[in-house]
Amino acid sequence: MRQDPFAVSSVPPMIKWLLIANGVGFLFLLYAPEPTMQYFALWPFGEFGVATAHGPDTVGFQFWQLLSYGFLHGGFGHLFFNMFGLWMFGRIVEQVWGGQRFLIYYLICVIGAGVTQVLVLYFFSPGHIVPTVGASGGLFGILLAFGMMFPNARVMLLIPPIPMTAKWLVIGYGALELFFGVTGTQAGVAHFAHLGGMAAGFALIMYWRNQGTMMGPR
Repeated sequence: MRQDPFAVSSVPPMIKWLLIANGVGFLFLLYAPEPTMQYFALWPFGEFGVATAHGPDTVGFQFWQLLSYGFLHGGFGHLFFNMFGLWMFGRIVEQVWGGQRFLIYYLICVIGAGVTQVLVLYFFSPGHIVPTVGASGGLFGILLAFGMMFPNARVMLLIPPIPMTAKWLVIGYGALELFFGVTGTQAGVAHFAHLGGMAAGFALIMYWRNQGTMMGPR
């Protein structure tokens, strides 16, 4: 596997269930967009009035949104690219760690990304009332894990098609997300949430390594 990590061709169990769960979340958002966004997207701290089809209502942060937002996507393209990345890199990470540890890691990355997003909005963009959806925080955590496992594995970017090693892919994506977040480039994308997912993943990997339980239960 260390020679050619992409040789893994199957879809491991947790990847399969995550793909299904994200597909179900997309259908909920497609056919019941208003209540799905109101209750399960990630909202900033506070309570805010909104107009709904049933009259005035409120939205605001709820603790379960730190997980639920990661299973919603704003469009088919958003869903496709996140799930493609999850399948491409996540199946390899799951093969190494096993399903239980992989799922714990992925969900911690999603939560870490969500916590980062609400804190950034609270401290740096107060009054900016926008919901956050998407599995990108978890995906960035998975990308970090893959890069740490197989730093010299050769990967190819889709756009532009540039070959590079996994460690430079992770470093490059992290640097770009930091640049975009600080400069406000690509408004509407939760760049700091992506970084939060990577940071949460890195902290968990370091914790497991220090505990000597890197492989963990399968």
